[in-house]
Amino acid sequence: MSEVKLTVQTRTEFGKGAARRIRRANQVPGVLYGHGSDPIHLTLPGHDLLLALRTPNVLIALDIDGKTNELAIPKAVQRDPLKGFLEHVDLQLVQRGEKVNVEIPVHTEGELAAGGNLLEHVLNALPVEAEATHIPESVSVSVEGLEAGASILAKDIALPKGTTLAVDGDTVVLQILAAQAEEPAAEGAEGEEAAEA
Repeated sequence: MSEVKLTVQTRTEFGKGAARRIRRANQVPGVLYGHGSDPIHLTLPGHDLLLALRTPNVLIALDIDGKTNELAIPKAVQRDPLKGFLEHVDLQLVQRGEKVNVEIPVHTEGELAAGGNLLEHVLNALPVEAEATHIPESVSVSVEGLEAGASILAKDIALPKGTTLAVDGDTVVLQILAAQAEEPAAEGAEGEEAAEA
């Protein structure tokens, strides 16, 4: 679990105009909430935040105005749909030792059985509960030699110590689909020729 330190400032200006000014300065508006406290509106460094968010469920150590330090995890990230730059981020306050519900990416390893079958990710990310400072970056699942019709359930996935499922164990995460047989193109061509005659 990686921890990234960011120096951030509280902000008192709100609305679209203020948000545009913040973004023009290569910064990102955000909100920190949780533990029943009032939300804290923040201005975060754009480039450093972008790098931090490359790690799923990254733990962010916030130095707020040089006065207080808080731990947070990203809960919602808004990006510009065309250019991809960060528009806003919601951060959830966490404490060391506290359990949090997050989704971790599911990665597959190995090759399916021969036959051109398809691997379907029913869930791209697995909902789990983990300690805030020990959130796994991802889980790996072997699909080596699986045949069409096989599926991998949430309870079949080995989780790191201290991490538990936050979804029903019988939830399908991955399934193997039979390759669709394509209709021969020759039949269609013959039918067209007969129609023309």
